[in-house]
Amino acid sequence: MSNFTSIVLVHGGFVDGSGWEGVYHLLKKDGFDVIAVQNSTVTLAEDVAMTKRAIAAAKGDVVLVGQSYGGVVISEAGNDPKVKSLVYIAAIAPDKGESVSSLLANPAPDALVPPILPPVDGFVFLDREKFAASFAADVRPELAAFMGDSQVPWGLEAFQGSVSEPAWRSKPSWYLVATEDKMISPAAQRAMAVRAGAEITETPGSHAIYVSHPEAVASVIKQAAVAVPAFTH
Repeated sequence: MSNFTSIVLVHGGFVDGSGWEGVYHLLKKDGFDVIAVQNSTVTLAEDVAMTKRAIAAAKGDVVLVGQSYGGVVISEAGNDPKVKSLVYIAAIAPDKGESVSSLLANPAPDALVPPILPPVDGFVFLDREKFAASFAADVRPELAAFMGDSQVPWGLEAFQGSVSEPAWRSKPSWYLVATEDKMISPAAQRAMAVRAGAEITETPGSHAIYVSHPEAVASVIKQAAVAVPAFTH
């Protein structure tokens, strides 16, 4: 499979690509060529451009994977002809004109609101005291604390960046719902997955399910990779 399919992993806001390490090793073990993109998360356009450079460098067809805000990035960058399928991991799967900001703007009355602090100098952070509980509740405490204390500033231009034409409208997609997510509600995840016509898998886990349960995440990515030839013309 590695001769035909590469996996490109796209991280979300507040974090960097190192969180994919567990997933990366599992996919490499199965023979896939894997690239983890390091986006600045300053603007959506910049992150899409960086992801497209990774796609260009990848061997063969690409399965493009996004976690959280990474789902916005792959929805735009996934229009690249090398991308054969999309995988959303507890991710935002926006439609045309939607952004993370617009999708979080009107939470359901019973929805948990992510502890995003007011912007400073055009960037937002999560409340460090609440990071573990909201983002990484099932990650070992020492690592969750480190993730909270090493947050990457998330630019408002990325947070508010909207998609021009979502790639899921023209390409097959898979979606892993993290059923214990406190950042993006499982109900919202299901709704976006259904709208995208995605193959849906549900697994107990936090928003950082890609860190805490890499086996479950790698399994969904492999499903998409194995299915790629069926969609190749």
